Amino acid sequence: MDTVGTVIIGAGVVGLAIARALARAGQAPVVLEHEAHFGEHLSSRNSEVIHGGLYYPPDSLKARACLRGNALLHEYCETRGIGHRRCGKLIVAGPGQRDALQRLHDNARAAGATGLTEWDRHTLRRQEPWLAGERALFSAHSGIVDSHGLMASLAREAEDGGALLAPRHRVTAVRCAPGDFRLRLETPDGTVELACERLINAAGLGAVPLVAAMEGFPDRQRPDQGFAKGSYFALNGPAPSQRLIYPLPEAHGLGVHLTLDLAGRARFGPDVEWIPAPNYHIDEARRPAFEQAVRRYWPALPDGALRPDYAGVRPKLRMHGEPYPDFLIQDHRDHGLDGLINLLGIESPGLTAALALAENVAARAR
Repeated sequence: MDTVGTVIIGAGVVGLAIARALARAGQAPVVLEHEAHFGEHLSSRNSEVIHGGLYYPPDSLKARACLRGNALLHEYCETRGIGHRRCGKLIVAGPGQRDALQRLHDNARAAGATGLTEWDRHTLRRQEPWLAGERALFSAHSGIVDSHGLMASLAREAEDGGALLAPRHRVTAVRCAPGDFRLRLETPDGTVELACERLINAAGLGAVPLVAAMEGFPDRQRPDQGFAKGSYFALNGPAPSQRLIYPLPEAHGLGVHLTLDLAGRARFGPDVEWIPAPNYHIDEARRPAFEQAVRRYWPALPDGALRPDYAGVRPKLRMHGEPYPDFLIQDHRDHGLDGLINLLGIESPGLTAALALAENVAARAR
């Protein structure tokens, strides 16, 4: 059985960011990815938004990682020449929503978000005359990023630092002891075993099932998760704005919003559909509900202007039977297994937070 120092399971944006951070620190890991390419799930099936840290409770890990990650991501993209744009984001309040918008603004400031400006109705009409809204909150530090270009850059840096990326390597079982982790892998060449001293579980949608497959892991720290599917519909024709446009957030998401790609094309999403297992099928029957959601802030949306585009699935974490709305990073202080770090419930704003989460994990790994 081969033995290595550090193994990362999962080559999404967070796993690649951790691999880069460890490689730069002289702890080049082996990165195991069960798909043929990196970033096939959460990391590439999202809005590609750089979030400004508005929504998350002050001092939560989501808030801290989002704000730190926002700064790191903008700097990284500028330094590495990765496509991104600080296009800004508007959160629009309709009739009767002024107090809710104020609560969002208060939360954002308490969390440490900056670059925030309130727009009254006059400013909103002047800046975005097509929008139906009474007031809006503008986030200047929000934007968009080429997620594939970002992941390709992180992978190159990790490999240049000595990391080994191993696609088509699926972990099927883990035996855990402090500083000693035995992995069973399904590979293109058959079943193999690999031992490591440090194990980082950054498997995204597969992170919770992986914990369930860990022999020797304490039951009281095993989480559960549900799956929230989000579909996206693209806009036929030119985008009405080059800013991101959001309604006020909903119970399990940020609402069906207008987001852009770097070519300026618009798409709307995601909605929230609870599903028993991940799938990426887009149901054409959801189009009327999308049109209704969009017309709350864009009444003039043309009939037939939306077409199915793609879908993503977000993990919704539960601990001890209760929803756990924050990111969860487990280490030896939680489960007693030196060398094991689990990253759980890493959904939005995981893309924005990736470099900050990598800082966090690299510090723990030292």
